[in-house]
Amino acid sequence: MNDTAASLPKTGLAGLKENWRYDLIAGFQIFLIALPLCLGIAMASNFPPMAGIIAAFVGGLLVSRINGSHVTISGPAAGLIVVTLGAVESLGQGDPLAGYHRALAAIVVAGLLQVVLAQLKAGRFVALAPASVVHGMLAAIGIIIIIKQFYVMIDVKPEGELLENLAGIPHALQEMNPEIAIIGFASLAIVIAWEILKPKFKWMQIVPAPIVVVAVGMALGVYFDLEHQHKYSWHSTFYQVGPQELLPVPQSFWDGFAFPDFSMVGSAAFWIAVISICLVSSLESLLSAAAIDKLDPFQRQSDLNKDLRALGIGSSVSGAIGGLPMISEIVRSTANIQFGARTQWSNFFHGLFMLVFVALFPGLIHEIPKAALAALLVFTGYKLASPREFYKTWEIGKEQLFLFVLTIVAVLATDLLIGVAIGIAAKIVLHVLRGVNLKQLLQISFQIEQTDPDSYHVRIDGAAIFSNFLSLKTALAQLPPGKKVLFDLTHADFIDHTVMEFLHEFCEDYERRGGHCQFRGLELHEAASAHPLAARRQAAERLKNTFLKVEDRGDHVEVRIGGAKLLERLNAELREELERLPKDRKIVFDLSDAWCFAQPPLDYINAFLDANPSARLEVRGLESSSNQKDKSA
Repeated sequence: MNDTAASLPKTGLAGLKENWRYDLIAGFQIFLIALPLCLGIAMASNFPPMAGIIAAFVGGLLVSRINGSHVTISGPAAGLIVVTLGAVESLGQGDPLAGYHRALAAIVVAGLLQVVLAQLKAGRFVALAPASVVHGMLAAIGIIIIIKQFYVMIDVKPEGELLENLAGIPHALQEMNPEIAIIGFASLAIVIAWEILKPKFKWMQIVPAPIVVVAVGMALGVYFDLEHQHKYSWHSTFYQVGPQELLPVPQSFWDGFAFPDFSMVGSAAFWIAVISICLVSSLESLLSAAAIDKLDPFQRQSDLNKDLRALGIGSSVSGAIGGLPMISEIVRSTANIQFGARTQWSNFFHGLFMLVFVALFPGLIHEIPKAALAALLVFTGYKLASPREFYKTWEIGKEQLFLFVLTIVAVLATDLLIGVAIGIAAKIVLHVLRGVNLKQLLQISFQIEQTDPDSYHVRIDGAAIFSNFLSLKTALAQLPPGKKVLFDLTHADFIDHTVMEFLHEFCEDYERRGGHCQFRGLELHEAASAHPLAARRQAAERLKNTFLKVEDRGDHVEVRIGGAKLLERLNAELREELERLPKDRKIVFDLSDAWCFAQPPLDYINAFLDANPSARLEVRGLESSSNQKDKSA
């Protein structure tokens, strides 16, 4: 461990002196990737192009100096397009310019809210979001980006709502502007080809696809003379092109800055925008930072709360001067590691290059066609919602795919906040139907015991699910490194995918730091699928022995049913037990420990009651007296 610590890159000015060569090169390459994406994200958000640049250089120059991660890149992200565009539309009330300034105010407040959350140590609460719901949210964002930017890519104005525009794509293709569509489809073809061929050609790994897309787009823009307003004929139909197809730029560098308008701070729409921006940026940032930690060759751990605070400050500063909100962006951060970055100085250099470029060469930005940037975003949206994401979710289990698809549909049909809430509510309902009682939804039962100086025993009882395992996560974080940790799941009735994923990631991280993890009791559980991280529940026979008990009380036979029994997977066992009950004895059904009542188990009980003399039957534990059947003589 000491050798590892000694080999870690230094931070601060000492880190700059030690690693500036690595970080300068990585920062320049990230700048080449980020420049077109920042412009495209701003355009798609209905912000001025400079807003994306502002967020990038604030993220680089400011956030890199105060954040809690090591090699992440801060800046605007495609995942925030939906919420920022929604803020402009809802706050502008038909006036895009007013909506832009009011959205800046929402960004400032959302950033301050992130700072408050960080002070409350809310970084750990990201674990409460079920993985399938978060991925469904991101996939829905990807679909929205594809729909909206496809129309920009072919220069057709969408006429209806989101789902109407999705259905209208075939008709839009018939109305497309051919020259702009050539730029758009050529750009899309380039980025797809780059994705496919990059592993085979080393030079393609060095030259970022976005830069090639922008260069080709600019060349086609010059060829089609987009700088000048004119009409042209294509198959006997006239089309119009001109400077409106290119990115607008301010007259001077200082004209690119803008200031927020807080006039709608008292409205519900304003706070919906604030919460939406805060929720998505916080979720994406924390998930990205945790994912990048796994890729860090030096195995460093991010301080998630410090990172959240820094990004909140960065977003507030960015919004205060006309920029977009920011996150720790996972694609650029991954590339940063691949380019050899060692410290946050690469993030700083990426922001510095961004600032210098926009200050010295603003005219080049104006030469970039909107269609080329739209193509980049269409591909970005596809990666968020690709068929591979559906397949990966299906591999984990049908339930996860259901939640994933439900969240997508809910977000598309309503909005982001409501859609995510529906996904989380559906997850809770599924757990309740499994027999998880209301108390267990929020409280997990576990014990951590040190069995010897080098070993810890972690016993988990009952249900371990996304909504109750936060205390377990906090307790495990306190374990000293380099020990042996035994997870005893023998008495765990149900473990959902979110907890399985957490335990897997905890063990990976703990073992990287010199410890050892082992599981006991998993063999007693049935997995929802062949995936190693699928949800697991105890096998039917074991649950039967635990929750279905038939006891002879002398004057009667008692059938005691727990909540886990009233589940469809144990219908056969329950029916068999009822058929074996003696016909000449009084039977007492005790449901006082049942957590939920589901069909058909209750049908079996009712059928048994109807088929036997009523004077010899009794049901206890039902709250409603109308449901009780005490017909003893």
